[in-house]
Amino acid sequence: MKNGYRVIDIDTHVNPSLDTLVKYVDPSFRSRLDELKPYIRTVGSYNALSIASIPFDRFPGEAPSSDDQAAVAGGRGALEGRVTRSSGHHRVDPQKGVSDENAEGRLADMDLEGRDIDVIIPGTWANGLTGIEDVTLAEGLYSAYHRYMREYCSADPERLRSIVLAPAADIEWAVAEVKSAAKEKWAVAVAIILPEGMPIDHPAVDPLFEVLNEEHLPILHHSFTFEPPYFPGYRDMWGNIAVARTAAHPWGAARLLSYLIVGRIFDRFPNLNAGAAEVGHGWLPHWLIRLEEMCNYVSGTTPKTDYKPIEYAQMGRFRCGAEPFEGAAMTKACIDLLGTEALMHQSDYPHGEAHFPDTAEMVINWPFWQDLGDEALRKHMSGNAEALLRLT
Repeated sequence: MKNGYRVIDIDTHVNPSLDTLVKYVDPSFRSRLDELKPYIRTVGSYNALSIASIPFDRFPGEAPSSDDQAAVAGGRGALEGRVTRSSGHHRVDPQKGVSDENAEGRLADMDLEGRDIDVIIPGTWANGLTGIEDVTLAEGLYSAYHRYMREYCSADPERLRSIVLAPAADIEWAVAEVKSAAKEKWAVAVAIILPEGMPIDHPAVDPLFEVLNEEHLPILHHSFTFEPPYFPGYRDMWGNIAVARTAAHPWGAARLLSYLIVGRIFDRFPNLNAGAAEVGHGWLPHWLIRLEEMCNYVSGTTPKTDYKPIEYAQMGRFRCGAEPFEGAAMTKACIDLLGTEALMHQSDYPHGEAHFPDTAEMVINWPFWQDLGDEALRKHMSGNAEALLRLT
């Protein structure tokens, strides 16, 4: 609790080292670990996976180089060594190891900030594995992540939750894994990991939607930048990571949401809802209003949907994490247009964008809540996340 408000943070992270993930792989998978060697990147004593990382090395004003956007197996990630140290926003540094195995340290940080529940999202390796043609390699590590999360969240099952990784390249395996994880408390949403070129409304994904619909499990999307499957338009970024990251997350979420609507996924699966984390929120009303107009303008190219695009957000079928750096004015403008069902609190803990340990209090103290009322604030800080995720 913070200042009397329950706080659910829908965008917090772990990024376990490869050595940690290997502890949790199935014994039958261990013989295949050597196949991952080309993708291992070692920084100090930390081993991570870098599948096909685009460096985005161009500084604005320089002539482009063919290397600026050349993906490199085992290469440096575009954010490596470039992200502002946590002290840029953090008043206090998060405890060491919370992104790996220190669940108790995370709980202490949650107590300090007033977070009741952390929804935990893995690092870029999870999406990046789509860059390996053999999907069974990804599945071996996804299963390991699920075992790791089961152990990590067991430190406090009421407060620590995470997502199930479901590769659309193998729907049969994804369905079985989701059905198994759906019985467990830590699993509150599913990340459908699409290989590049496969749309979310592909008919092959329907069996997975059917399971999510039956289990009342939502999709939770977290966008990607420099690892496969990359983001819409990544080939035309002219090589700069700051510009690429500005575009990547909202573009990825906007494309996903568009096809959940025009692909009639929301209409065909009434218990299936979706959310997005770390994608911003100011784009959301503009995009939905524009989508409606484009569907009308290019009539006949999309099917008739049960509701207008904006209404899916207004009724809570799609909920978006509100990034605090977009500020009070942007957040209020979105609520004015979308209503109080569409946004959820997020911080990006323990990353540098989080204002740890002050993010929750900062948002609660925005003056406009006095005009919108206490119920609107409670929905923003916890109620909308509870409704989207299986937290009630």
